[in-house]
Amino acid sequence: MEKILKSFSKDEIETYDSKESVYKKRIPYNILKEKYLSVSEVTSKITHGTTTLSFRFSEGIIVAVDSRATAGSWIASQTVHKVIHINNHLLGTMAGGAADCQFWETVLSMECRLYELRNKTQISAEVSSKILANILYSYKGMGLSVGTMICGLDSKRGTSIFYLDSEGTRLKGNLFCVGSGQTFAYSILDAEYHWNLQKDQAIYLAKRAILASTHRDSYSGGFINIYYINADGYEFCGGFDVGKLFYDTIKTDNSFQHVIQASTS
Repeated sequence: MEKILKSFSKDEIETYDSKESVYKKRIPYNILKEKYLSVSEVTSKITHGTTTLSFRFSEGIIVAVDSRATAGSWIASQTVHKVIHINNHLLGTMAGGAADCQFWETVLSMECRLYELRNKTQISAEVSSKILANILYSYKGMGLSVGTMICGLDSKRGTSIFYLDSEGTRLKGNLFCVGSGQTFAYSILDAEYHWNLQKDQAIYLAKRAILASTHRDSYSGGFINIYYINADGYEFCGGFDVGKLFYDTIKTDNSFQHVIQASTS
């Protein structure tokens, strides 16, 4: 740690207490970028996988994610929370590197709170997504792995969804799927999604889309966690075990019949 601190000038950091092992002054992001993330010797590359989705409809926003974390072909966890609380009316999703997503969306939560204290107004999805996009773009090409959706209220108290990634991309839309299982989730949403869904219908559609991706994508699985956002804030709609949901879906809407036929033949 002392070697690291010697690389900073006195203007960059005031003091460091080796006994307490804490910084007396926070190191700005741009200094961290210049001192650490420009390292060229890093050659390891870990493949990532997940399925996350969100869509707007007449009554608000649905956000749905799986809960499996992988490191290459190894399943690291089946109970990861991939929806990150930013504030009481904004949620972010997590796809890519878990550490990158968790860290930068936590930073975003802090920046949103500071914005609200300075401006004495509730931050919108547009502003919060722009803050994160600017941060991610400043680290472009430096090894971050982030694919996220910022979902919540906009400046007119309506709903908005923004897709952002570690290349600095920022897109606004009504429906997004992100992750290795997105192709399978899109196939369900493209066929069944429409604006005038009722809340219960939207929740079921989200479950069905994530279930399809967990069935075909080995990097997605575990539980399906679903959130609902409207003008009053967000609500957790439940976590659904993929295994049980699979067999319940076979019974209720006659899906996956080829699986039943194969197992009985």
